[in-house]
Amino acid sequence: MKKGLLTLPILATTIAATFISSYSTAGVYTDDLSKCLVASTTVTDRNNLVRWMFAAAAKHPAVSEIVTVTPEVMEQTNKTMGDLMNRLLLVSCKTETKEAIKYEGGTTIEASFQVLGQVAGRELFSNPAVAESLSNLDKHIDSAALEKLLN
Repeated sequence: MKKGLLTLPILATTIAATFISSYSTAGVYTDDLSKCLVASTTVTDRNNLVRWMFAAAAKHPAVSEIVTVTPEVMEQTNKTMGDLMNRLLLVSCKTETKEAIKYEGGTTIEASFQVLGQVAGRELFSNPAVAESLSNLDKHIDSAALEKLLN
């Protein structure tokens, strides 16, 4: 079955990129911190990050009518994320955190967590159930017109 130009992997990557913070140029210490964050997290940790991002995004007026996050759930996701950040920055990646802030400033934490968020987002969108849901978008895209435009 031909999917046209917008194959599932391309589509999933495009949509995932929509939910992930924009790329920013990082220095060597930010790179080290980013690598440590990714290496020091489990699938459960990254799923908790995704849950936290999703719960926070659910408060946006554009989606708040289709998703409800109770104050209790939001508080729990904030606590779980706070515990994760404390463990990563103050224990698992303590040296990398100190070096990155010392040489590249406080924005290094945001940049490093963007990388971790990208990894977590890729895991989210590679889940078979999510991928199948995304593949249903193909039937609403005029692939022939898009191919014609690009050729």
